[in-house]
Amino acid sequence: MQRAENAFRRLLAGLSGFSILVVFGVVFAGSVSRYLFSAPLQWSEEVAKYAMIYGTMFGMAFAYLQGTQITFSIFIDAFPAAIRRKFGVGVDLATFILGGILVYAGLIFAAKRGGIVASGIGIPMYWAQIAMTIGGGCLLIAALFRLIALRPKKSTGGEA
Repeated sequence: MQRAENAFRRLLAGLSGFSILVVFGVVFAGSVSRYLFSAPLQWSEEVAKYAMIYGTMFGMAFAYLQGTQITFSIFIDAFPAAIRRKFGVGVDLATFILGGILVYAGLIFAAKRGGIVASGIGIPMYWAQIAMTIGGGCLLIAALFRLIALRPKKSTGGEA
């Protein structure tokens, strides 16, 4: 299971990094085109915006899986370790539920408004709006990995 989690973590990191690279490249190209050649790239802002949305979705799941998301540690650290573990399980369950809500809401949103064509790049808005569903799915998988890691280990009956 650890190999699958590590592979998923690498995938999220790669997709997040690629999204940020696209944002940087498109904004740079748009700026150079606009200010050096006085010929703005009409599609650059739209592509950068959608790449940011995808990067945020992948980065959200990656940060959660890494345990580097924002927490109220000053509050949580005041409790004994047993209670902190229960908080952790509660957070993982809540994250799993939130991921499911994002998947569902994203599908509804994309179904209702996905047929609109993006003015700058001419593709259906579905491809931008489905990012919420993809991000929710990534969060679901990340929460599942965290919940599985909390399971008590089965004893083999022998001495370690």
